[in-house]
Amino acid sequence: MLKRWLDSYALITLKGMAMGAADVVPGVSGGTIAFITGIYERLLLALKSFTPKALVILKREGFAACWQHVDGTFLVSLFAGVLLSIAGLSHGIVYALENYPLQVWGFFCGLILAASVYIARSLDLLHSKTLLAIGAGVLVALLVAVLRPVDVPVNSVTVFLAGAIAICAMILPGVSGSFLLLIMGMYPVIIQAVTELNLTILSLFLGGCVLGLMAFSHVLYWLLQRFRQITLGVLTGFLAGSLIIVWPWKRVVETRVDRHGEVVPVVQENVWPWVYEAASGSSSQWLEVTAMAVLGIVLVLVLEYVGGHAQKRDL
Repeated sequence: MLKRWLDSYALITLKGMAMGAADVVPGVSGGTIAFITGIYERLLLALKSFTPKALVILKREGFAACWQHVDGTFLVSLFAGVLLSIAGLSHGIVYALENYPLQVWGFFCGLILAASVYIARSLDLLHSKTLLAIGAGVLVALLVAVLRPVDVPVNSVTVFLAGAIAICAMILPGVSGSFLLLIMGMYPVIIQAVTELNLTILSLFLGGCVLGLMAFSHVLYWLLQRFRQITLGVLTGFLAGSLIIVWPWKRVVETRVDRHGEVVPVVQENVWPWVYEAASGSSSQWLEVTAMAVLGIVLVLVLEYVGGHAQKRDL
């Protein structure tokens, strides 16, 4: 029994690590990983349990009852994996994006494509409301894709608010918290804080994350309970539409100089590999990118199998 319990929560930690790895990359959502691996609704339920009722249970029945009420071991196991992954992979992700960007984006294209199909399988695709919800999600993704990064002043308030906003996106399948940080101009700030272990910025950011999680989890859980098909339809559409954000081959249309004096792209358009080669003078590396996309698809299938197997074992 103890071994089964340890194996179960070790697996949850691994799922948390997968979520953390996804959350580091702009355009990819940890919520997608949670959904694929079968822990999404348990995560929302645990997060929304942090209410005054939990304090009443703590006072009347003690710590053990309160810990069970909030599913504390599950949350600690999961977020330990998330934090370990972010701390351990932030350097590697930054290095990969700088040196192998096409392959990285190809991998996440495959991941998102397979995840979209996975979530869509649970929907009634013959119902007009579901189709409209999917269309609305795709439209929102397209609108997000054309947002331009802005320079936000880095101070206690903006870092805290960035955490609150980004974490709401991180628990939504298809919505990338890292991408929203990029739009707000806070992504390099947070990544640098992680790599340099800047506890001041990290504490403010995590404080915002906690507030955002506590507030938004109630809303999202309520939507899933009462409007499940429509909510999942919107999320599926957004997930599928986000492929436009992570498409590997882009042509820079407009640039700007950021606050560090570096030239960064502001407007980019997706192009075919051969157009990318003509515009950039660089190889499209389409074979490697395709291979990484296939790897992303395979990973989703593996995660789906692991999640389904774990759920059956727990029954």
